[in-house]
Amino acid sequence: MCCDMFQVLFMTSVVPARIKQQIRALWGQPGMGGRLRARIKAELFQEQLDLILHPSRGRLRWLGLFTVVGHPLFGWIWGRWLPQPYESPALRAVMGTLGLLLIWESINNDPSSKFSARIFTLVFWLQLPLFFSWMYLCNNGNTVWLASFCAMVLIYYHVTDWRAATVGTLSGALLAWTLFRWWGPAVTPLSDQQFAVNSVIIAFSWSSAVVLGLSSANLRREHLQHTLTTMGIMAHELRTPLATMSLIGDAVRNESRQLDAGGAHRLDQLVVRLQTLVRNMNQQIDTQIANARLLRLPTHKETVSAAALLRNVVKDYPYRNSRERESVVLVLRKDFSFESSYRLFAQVINNLLKNAFRSLAAASSAPKPGDLRLEVGVLNGCGRILVTDQGTGIATELQARIFEPFFSTDRGTGHGLGLAFCQQVVESAGGTIRVKSEPGRGATFIIELPPMD
Repeated sequence: MCCDMFQVLFMTSVVPARIKQQIRALWGQPGMGGRLRARIKAELFQEQLDLILHPSRGRLRWLGLFTVVGHPLFGWIWGRWLPQPYESPALRAVMGTLGLLLIWESINNDPSSKFSARIFTLVFWLQLPLFFSWMYLCNNGNTVWLASFCAMVLIYYHVTDWRAATVGTLSGALLAWTLFRWWGPAVTPLSDQQFAVNSVIIAFSWSSAVVLGLSSANLRREHLQHTLTTMGIMAHELRTPLATMSLIGDAVRNESRQLDAGGAHRLDQLVVRLQTLVRNMNQQIDTQIANARLLRLPTHKETVSAAALLRNVVKDYPYRNSRERESVVLVLRKDFSFESSYRLFAQVINNLLKNAFRSLAAASSAPKPGDLRLEVGVLNGCGRILVTDQGTGIATELQARIFEPFFSTDRGTGHGLGLAFCQQVVESAGGTIRVKSEPGRGATFIIELPPMD
């Protein structure tokens, strides 16, 4: 019924015929509704949630300082200099004290941690939507607090993710209204005209904040995508000199056949080392190119045998020496198949092997057979891949963050994308990846996948 009415209005309107034709063509594109729903779903639930926009120690300090100074200052302005109907020095003192949490060393020292993000979210939810909604209601929506509420909305969307700001604004306003109904001061109800004017102004402010928040989120993603794409292009360009090195190695090996046995053997060893280096560099390039696709993994899937996948990865991995190769033990308890990209999942196992070898290298003793163990099996109807090393392990406080993009336990050489990429690939196959570790006692990465029927 609504669609029919819309079509009648559309056809009888003064919209030019050419524009009508373009709109019909756009609306009639096959799968447009599905793509739109998928885009909305991705925007709401799949994009990374940044509770602190542009996290840095300086930013948190300035926001904390602004909170500590701002609330008492405006409490004095609205209480003494330009008195408003309702002002609470005690409430202002509580709100100002919250700013000290943002300056607190435990939070300010690592702004990108989950703990800091939770405290930041709580502080700004209390002092922005909850507090400003309460003050707006207690001051009967007058001009000062109407403008203050609108400014609060814009500030809130500027400091946190637009989804968190939307949920926070709605929940804060609802709780403030509930508290006001119970304990708020008696105020004269708004007139119909004032209520309508305030509603229009607040709706305009809120919709502008949402649009700006969406735009800011898309801009941040585009910048990250450009950075990762550039990294992938640079990695890809390295293949040309590596291919030349490999050809030189083959040429040297051919020439070595004309030498005596001792010289030929030495040259052959050099060629083996050169080609091992080439394979290792190519593996690193594959990692960087895969990381460059972190935000846009391909949707193509195929049937992958877990056992075959691990056999091939273990066989083709560019080990640096024979000890590394001998330290790997592959245990096939029960094979299973799952749907994913074979190439991308092979890169996942390669990343886990590389991290395990780095952990083993950091341990005091040389790797021994069995120090790196890979297992394939099925437990409770789920396919499982385990990668266990006897290396240095992962500190307990870091385990919750190792899958975050750009977070790395290896500050010297790690870029913090390898495990984030692994998680993306595993989750795109409908699975999960987690870690169990104790410092000094190694680590086990557990991949659980839904097997094919």
